[in-house]
Amino acid sequence: MNQLPKRLLSIDVLRAITMLLMIFVNDASGVKHIPMWIDHADGDADAMGFADTIFPAFLFIVGLSLPFAIKNRMTKGDLFSSILIYILTRSAALIIMGFFHVNLESYNSAAGIIPKALWAILITIAFFLIWLDYPTTMTKIRRYTFTGAGILLLIAMAVIYKGGDDGGLVHGMHTSWWGILGIIGWAYLVCALIYLLAKGKMNILVIALIVFVAINIAKHTDVINFKIPLLGDASALSLVMGGVMISGIYSLLVSKNKTQLLWVIFGSIGLLLIALGLLVRPYAEGISKIHSTPAWIFICSGITILVFELMIFLIDVKGKKDWFKLIWPAGTSTLTCYLMPYFQVFILMLFHIKYPEILNNGIIGLVRSMATAFILIAIVGLMEKKRIRLKI
Repeated sequence: MNQLPKRLLSIDVLRAITMLLMIFVNDASGVKHIPMWIDHADGDADAMGFADTIFPAFLFIVGLSLPFAIKNRMTKGDLFSSILIYILTRSAALIIMGFFHVNLESYNSAAGIIPKALWAILITIAFFLIWLDYPTTMTKIRRYTFTGAGILLLIAMAVIYKGGDDGGLVHGMHTSWWGILGIIGWAYLVCALIYLLAKGKMNILVIALIVFVAINIAKHTDVINFKIPLLGDASALSLVMGGVMISGIYSLLVSKNKTQLLWVIFGSIGLLLIALGLLVRPYAEGISKIHSTPAWIFICSGITILVFELMIFLIDVKGKKDWFKLIWPAGTSTLTCYLMPYFQVFILMLFHIKYPEILNNGIIGLVRSMATAFILIAIVGLMEKKRIRLKI
């Protein structure tokens, strides 16, 4: 751990674990009679379930990875304009996919030309065609043909889209929120631009984090009661920039050859954030993922830092990468893994296939959900070997 690597394997493993659990909790949300602590807490409850810790962990990991990606491009000598285009195109891809997923939620099969399930499958195919990591050996004409077909398919799906409740006003595609991928895209865009403009200087990044956290607290204590364009309540920005800061601290310790301090620093920060979350809980709308409260941000950040510290110990220090071999594709082809359940769920829906009741109930249902997550990741692993993976 004396030299800063181009990529931390512990981040890949942490991302893989988070993606595995994301697929699991999303699938398990449809299982009946499961322990309350596993599922998402009710929207208005001052509570947090296990499922509520997964998305913030993913946002935090986006922040952990961000400095490595941009620094590597700077080290290679990429121009500012080249890095800027990289950030903008990556963000746009996530925001576009998030936009389509949000509209999928309100798709009206009765008013639409095609069933909801088919529309979902077709937009997912379009995502693959547009953002597939095409091999360098493929001719430009062929690559552009596939990409163009994906763009045309996505446009066609937007044109034929009909949304709205049955019996209500039918509408075209519009934003209500940005979806999981869209939130990640906007948060990445803002934080990556700040990192690029600041050239990774810690003092500027600290100020940005303080501002984001302050906005979130102010929004949930009614100090600010108006909408802030792009920033919202700054919850996603706080989580991503928190990851950027932890990555920065790691890099600083490595550069000064003081990695022995990492354990106490990360451990202390993690525990202090959890304590801070519990402290602000009564004064800022409690703990709530739905309302993205400060307590939720602090506690989830603290948990993620502690798990990240454990991964550094297991992977980067002890070299136990093989322990996570089965889920490794979820850390290297994460977006592909995220999209795979859309094929699984909507193919079943399209052909009206339902799990037997015993596989959708209680402990057996949870085992089935976890097995589903492992199977989908295994399929992505096979796809990786064939160079079928998304890259943005």
